[in-house]
Amino acid sequence: MEEPMEVSLKPGLSAVLKYQVPENRTVPHLLPESDQFAAMPSVLATGYLVGLVEWTCMDALAPHLRPGWRTLGVHVNLSHEAPTPPGCTVNIEVVLTAVEGRSLIFDVTARDEAAVVCRGTHHRSLVDLDRFESMLAARTAHATVGAGAVAPAASPDGVATARCPSTS
Repeated sequence: MEEPMEVSLKPGLSAVLKYQVPENRTVPHLLPESDQFAAMPSVLATGYLVGLVEWTCMDALAPHLRPGWRTLGVHVNLSHEAPTPPGCTVNIEVVLTAVEGRSLIFDVTARDEAAVVCRGTHHRSLVDLDRFESMLAARTAHATVGAGAVAPAASPDGVATARCPSTS
């Protein structure tokens, strides 16, 4: 099997993404069907911040992957230290610190005009896209896809859990 990456993919690789935060990337827009999210202040949502970190890492890696290979985020360890309001620009900086087989580890720092917004690490894994899509198709064939979101059910300890639709 062909190696998934070029020899140029090695520690020290870095990328920066500059992103001006629009209103629709704030907390109330993350899951608008949630009253709790809808009632929160309009600042960059942590969920969208994680997406920006992933985007920056994917941009860093793209020129170094062979055709048919992608990376998937598999672990996130990030702080979210300061609020970024709409209109501000967040600069996400990532540095590849380790390549361990198909595992890639990035150091992450994000800043806006006023403060450090985020710091931590993000792990990605190299995947053969055809193989991944085959596994996904097999898994999807076993699931019944309903229209809309699955409503969370509260367990006896009060923790909300979502259940996949039953195939029986």
